Formats: sequence, C-alpha cells, structure tokens
Amino acid sequence: MTTTTTEQAPSGSPSKALLRRGDRIFSGTALGAGTLILITLAAVAVFLIVQAVPAFKPDTSDNHILEGESFLSWVWPFVFGTLWASAIALVIAAPIALGIALFISHYAPRRLASLLGYVIDLLAAVPSVVFGLWGALTFAPMLVPFYKWLNEYFGWIPLFSGTPSGTGKTILTASLVLAVMILPIMTAICREVFLQAPKLHEEAALALGATRWEMIRMAVLPFARSGMVSAAMLGLGRALGETMAVTLVLSPLGIVTFNLLNPENPTTIPAIIALRFPEAHDDGVSTLIAAGLILFIVTFAVNAVARWIVSRRAEFSGAN
Repeated sequence: MTTTTTEQAPSGSPSKALLRRGDRIFSGTALGAGTLILITLAAVAVFLIVQAVPAFKPDTSDNHILEGESFLSWVWPFVFGTLWASAIALVIAAPIALGIALFISHYAPRRLASLLGYVIDLLAAVPSVVFGLWGALTFAPMLVPFYKWLNEYFGWIPLFSGTPSGTGKTILTASLVLAVMILPIMTAICREVFLQAPKLHEEAALALGATRWEMIRMAVLPFARSGMVSAAMLGLGRALGETMAVTLVLSPLGIVTFNLLNPENPTTIPAIIALRFPEAHDDGVSTLIAAGLILFIVTFAVNAVARWIVSRRAEFSGAN
C-alpha cells in the first residue's frame, strides 16, 4: 500500500509569497500601468489617423495650407528639415556627451565630478523656450563672423557655399541649439552607464598594464555600447519633437537644401505646426494633424530601431 504525502511549502517560499496581498497589489499596479501606456499610445495613434484623413483628399484647392498642392509634396520639405536638423544636432552632441560622461565617471576628482553631474542635471531642466530665446537673440548674432569665415575659406564645400546669413538664423544655428538641449540627457545616461561597468574588468585591464584610456576602450565602452545607443536615440527623439527652440530661430520655409549658412533654410514639422496652427481651420487643421502623424511615425521608427540595436546587446551582462 502506497502512501502519498503532500509537502507544505515553507512560509518564506516564492509560491507562498506570490499569494500575499502586497505582491498582488504591486503586480496588478505594474500591469495596469503598462496597459495604460499601451492604451494611451493606441489612442493617440487612432486620433491622429482619424483626424488626418481629410488632408489626403485628391482635391486640395479649398485647403488654405496646401493651396492645391498634394499633402506629400507639401510635407516632404518639413520631414527633410526635421531629420536634417536633428541629425546635425546628434552628430555634434554625441561626441561631446561621451567625452563629458567619461570625464565625470573616470577622470574627474570626486567633488568636481559631483558638481559637474549636478550642473548637467540642472541644464536638462531648462525650458526649451529659454534655449530658443537664447539661440535667436544671443547665439545667432555671435555666429555671424564665424559663418562668414566658414564661407570664405570653406565655401568650396557645398555645405558652406552661397551667401551666409547676416542674422545668423540658419539651420546650423538651430542644430547647435538642439545639440545644447539634448546634451544633458545624453551625458546623464552615458555617465550612469559608464559607472555600471564591471569593476573587475577595469581592474583586470589595469593590472595587465593597460593605460586608463586602453582600459576604457577595452572594458568600459564595449559594456556601455547599448546604453550609448539608447542615450543617442533619446536625444534624437527630443530633437525630432522640439518646437519652440526651432520656431524662434528658423523662418517657416518649405524648401530642401543641404546648405548650412544660407538665410533660406528648411524648417521642421513641430515648428511649422506651431506657426500655422493659430490660423488653421477646416481641412487646414487636418493637414497639420497629418504632419503630426508623420512626425509620430518617424519618432516611433527611430525608437524601434534603437530598441532593436539595444536588444542585440542584451546578452552582454556583468554590471556592478
């Protein structure tokens, strides 16, 4: 005769802990928060799609924004301006952010590193309209002599050819302002990622005779690669959606040009929406909402690519 006994799980076992009220509340709250984010994202997407449908009508003669032009031909210069300004800002800000983050995490004395980290975090809290006013009223006039110098000595390069702007309000100025704006968030993320690099790897590299830079190159940067990509994509996402800073610096022209110094520059989707929305009505509102839908898709695609890049490095572990 076989006797079957049922063992009771100890009171501290995981199976018992999952039945506790606090765990159930926390699990439900986390699930609800995640679900709420997805619902909000879906609601925004549905709103943009529904409201943007009238902008795609074949006959746009009564649309005071399109003025007989098709929506795609109208929005393309602004898509180009958005991507062009954001890409320039990212190229400028990324190496500076990496350098500052490395200096704070591996070179600066403790007190100086703490002070610099505080200043970087404080910069991230400055409103974008302040950056825009600074860029339009102070920074742009300061750059006029520099633009003339670039045009005089490097005008043979298509990017710096033509007649430089006499006010300094160019796509390059807007990109520099955007670079200053995205610098704090990129620096803060890279700094935290660098500080999480495995100390054993760093000490092993130094023990084998590596210099500090060789140790960073072999032990820190490979570990932090996915974090650096995430920081760059977050910075790019903010640059893509920035409104006031670009609006105050650039004029609302729908042109496509790679020239960085001319007074006629492409503008961005957020800037054109902010400038034209007060006067928009009827199908004009749908046109601007459709432009917002394009920006939504571009930003979503950028974040999706970033997640794909980060997921390829997910198997690399060893954080402190």
